[in-house]
Amino acid sequence: MTGTYLGMPSFPRAAETSTRDVRLRANLRRATGTIRAKRDRAVAELDDWARLRAAGAAVKDRTLRHLDHYLVQLEESVTCAGGTVHWAADAAEANRIVTGLVLATGEREVVKVKSMATQETGLNGALAAAGIRAYETDLAELIVQLGGDLPSHILVPAIHRNRSEIRDIFRSRMADWGLPAPEGLTDSPADLAEAARLHLREKFLRAKVAVSGANFAVAETGTLVVVESEGNGRMCLTLPETLISVVGIEKVVPTWQDLEIFLQLLPRSSTAERMNPYTSMWTGTTDGDGPRAFHLVLLDNGRTDTLADTIGRRALRCIRCSACLNVCPVYERAGGHAYGSPYPGPIGAVLTPQLRGLASPLEESLPFASTLCGACFEACPVAIDIPEILVHLRERVVEGGPVTVRGTRTVIKPAKRHGTERAVMRAASWAFDHPRALRRGQRLLARTRGLHPRRLPGPGRAWSDSRDLPDVPPESFRDWWDRTRGGTGRAGGTS
Repeated sequence: MTGTYLGMPSFPRAAETSTRDVRLRANLRRATGTIRAKRDRAVAELDDWARLRAAGAAVKDRTLRHLDHYLVQLEESVTCAGGTVHWAADAAEANRIVTGLVLATGEREVVKVKSMATQETGLNGALAAAGIRAYETDLAELIVQLGGDLPSHILVPAIHRNRSEIRDIFRSRMADWGLPAPEGLTDSPADLAEAARLHLREKFLRAKVAVSGANFAVAETGTLVVVESEGNGRMCLTLPETLISVVGIEKVVPTWQDLEIFLQLLPRSSTAERMNPYTSMWTGTTDGDGPRAFHLVLLDNGRTDTLADTIGRRALRCIRCSACLNVCPVYERAGGHAYGSPYPGPIGAVLTPQLRGLASPLEESLPFASTLCGACFEACPVAIDIPEILVHLRERVVEGGPVTVRGTRTVIKPAKRHGTERAVMRAASWAFDHPRALRRGQRLLARTRGLHPRRLPGPGRAWSDSRDLPDVPPESFRDWWDRTRGGTGRAGGTS
């Protein structure tokens, strides 16, 4: 899966291909299983995990209810600390702002770290179009970039690659981006990490401009926070002369006291660590210490529209830990690329259709990319009820209805591909409202059960291609009850 997310097929079509990739499924099964087991042990160490989880959800909900207030407070705090705040309504505006800031420095290359928001906006392509080369410095992001690939996991973007594949990528592509891989490079983790360290070190020492994201932004002080495990983020955040941070508006937290909650929730849910090895914080600029210029780009790009939906807005609680991906049976089998978004897995299935809108068959299909087993809700450290949002979005796809698009309240039409489903559901609703007709239909089905096909014809084929039609019993429950218990005067019992 190379290139760009644009033009991606619907989830079922993409998953049909990825689930046949034996190596991909083995890589995912091994990696998600390992991460899942480690996370369970880390969470079990805390007796107050449930209270922390509830506190994190409460802080996020309070912040989202008063987001306008906290964003203005954040802007004021960053400005007072010597930074500059820019507001980007959408991806195109964010890319124009960042590209203009880089060009103004006279530089033609940047180093990047912790930048899922820039994956969302497609910043690397915009920079390349302006003659600026962007170097990813997170190890997994580096692997993805060198391989001409796309991220497939929130925490471990190269989770779909095994060690031998990474070694081959380093050997064949590192020289195109800078220092080549060492001679005789093996696939041992230590050798691969050392090759990446040598490759990146020259970029850290040379780069004058860095682009980052942020895990959190503290409104009361204007402090930005990045948590990571490698130390590359700290090199990006401290060595360049200009730092540009692109941050979604939902990343704001009101106070340092609130931040304390998330610094306990995030590491255990993501890397299964008690605390992150590197937690970097910066507030504006300081003479003689760190970048001389700091720019904060606050990105909307559909978040305000999402906020207008009282059910869907819960997805904005997300702290990007990836716990939901690691427990999801659909993600483990289909992989992240099938979701066609920088946000794969269960959280991507609810976040992407809201940020982008139901703009194509891909976004329309994502709410259905789930078994609704509820494992994602149980794993989420901020208690996002992803199954409830999925059902809510499925209703929107099938039935249409009022939504907010770019700040304007509008009514969208039902998706065309769900016409048959709507007709079946309306017929079922009518039947359940008319018991006599329902009983006649059940008896007719029972009497013709020997003639029923194993697969549905026409539009129903998409449903029965991946599952067997249930057998029709020889009689309905109502008829069985009348035959075995009818007229006995008994109110209940078991057979």
